[in-house]
Amino acid sequence: MAAFVHTPVLLREVVGGLQPRAGGHYVDMTVGGGNHAEAILEASAPDGTLLGVDCDPEALAAARQRLARFGNRVELREGSFARLGEWVAPGSCDGIVADLGVSAHQLETAGRGFSFLHDGPLDMRLSGAGGPTAADLVNRMSAPELAHLFATLGDEPRARAIARAIVRERERAPIVSTRQLAALVERVAPRRGQTTHPATRVFLALRLAVNDELGVLEQGLQAAWRALRPLGRLAVITFHGGEVRVVRRFLREHERAYEVPPGQADVPEFRRPCSPRLRRLTRRPVVPGTAELAANPRARSAQLWLMEKLAG
Repeated sequence: MAAFVHTPVLLREVVGGLQPRAGGHYVDMTVGGGNHAEAILEASAPDGTLLGVDCDPEALAAARQRLARFGNRVELREGSFARLGEWVAPGSCDGIVADLGVSAHQLETAGRGFSFLHDGPLDMRLSGAGGPTAADLVNRMSAPELAHLFATLGDEPRARAIARAIVRERERAPIVSTRQLAALVERVAPRRGQTTHPATRVFLALRLAVNDELGVLEQGLQAAWRALRPLGRLAVITFHGGEVRVVRRFLREHERAYEVPPGQADVPEFRRPCSPRLRRLTRRPVVPGTAELAANPRARSAQLWLMEKLAG
């Protein structure tokens, strides 16, 4: 297996936002190769502890190697961060980080099927096993279903045309490889000088659907919030519009000065006054600076959202 490579995004800003301290307890919900976790453990020396979670066993193997020097200060769990409540007691964490990006290792390993830059099977499962693959979706969903998927999850403007082309193509032969799908999309939506490959949004939509990433993110944010103690901090790094929309909904829900009873519509007559539960630590999301973008162009779409859980 090739070395697990992942360049951390906004590392200094994450540590500055979380303000790790000795004796604190922290969670990295997407531990990946362990870069953010390592920085948090260093900043919380000598006795801060950290739980690292990842659904990718290859990522966990890399994190285990990188973080071995911290001994029993670190614990690693394989699974979805939506299950955080099974491993962490409510109100027990001082800080939590979630870097929602896909690693360079995952993108560049052809057998994982995440990227059209390397030919491989249309898989895209982050966990590497279990559940439908991207090929299953592409070859089984109807044209309207595919168009809806590409439009809602990938913000693809030519979703219907691409979906119809996929259905026509698979009548001749199943679509099973990344290059096969990318070439099909490029025929429907030619590059015409654009720097971004025409298949980018389609591949993103399929990856999100295969792994239910937005649903998992919604559950994970709620689980993280329950795990935080009052004045604990949450750092979330998003990379595309779908993730941004989920985070913004979460922010609005927790910083508003009213609550709505379960099952009721959010209309004035059902609202009950309450104190805000969240404080944004920055007015706008933090983005990479010029130096980081020069060193890591893949960070260009990253946005860091920093928030604090209010007491009471």
